[in-house]
Amino acid sequence: MSRPEPTVILQHIRDDGIGVVQVCLSQADGLFVVLYQGKPFQLRNKANIEVSQPGWKYMRMAFANSGHAFNLAQRLNLMFATQDFTVKKMTQGTTIPVK
Repeated sequence: MSRPEPTVILQHIRDDGIGVVQVCLSQADGLFVVLYQGKPFQLRNKANIEVSQPGWKYMRMAFANSGHAFNLAQRLNLMFATQDFTVKKMTQGTTIPVK
């Protein structure tokens, strides 16, 4: 089964003409966040520990799709042999205006 086409509400074509950025409406009713012992954390990885560059890559911890969050929490629990990684659904919060 294929994914339904998202509803595009804004679109910007880059000046070079080969890229496009689209803002799509989400069907999610909240944001799913992966937590460690109930607290937010940062997860970073490095592809090759013997090479000093390009450095660390930070991974996402918040997802609009619950499946991605649960899969990440399960993988981290298996990797570190723990049950401390959980998922929390965030449905409300404080809106902070951007200046």
